[in-house]
Amino acid sequence: MKYLFLLYNDEDGWEALSSEEKTETVGAYQAYAQALKKAGVHISSEPLDHSRNGKRVRASGVEDGPFADGKEQLGGFFMIEADNLDDALDWAARCPCAAQGHVEVRPVWDFDG
Repeated sequence: MKYLFLLYNDEDGWEALSSEEKTETVGAYQAYAQALKKAGVHISSEPLDHSRNGKRVRASGVEDGPFADGKEQLGGFFMIEADNLDDALDWAARCPCAAQGHVEVRPVWDFDG
């Protein structure tokens, strides 16, 4: 079954990091992605740009970012294939974002199954 990991953290925290801390953070995410790939569960992953560069579209119109609905914003995602929710939760707990913010785990609805 496919699971989407939605990564939430304080996106302004990135700008406060030193260059060494940024390098360590990127390295941690790269190592995590490599572990997912090595295990054969990785489908896709991408970081997202700052919410100030995003837009929200509603029937009533378009809103400019940033979106300050909370302290933590959606910062990226991983899509994996896991045998069950427990396995997906185990992988999510290993994500660097789990230590910095939180990881929302959502099963992907299978229309065919």
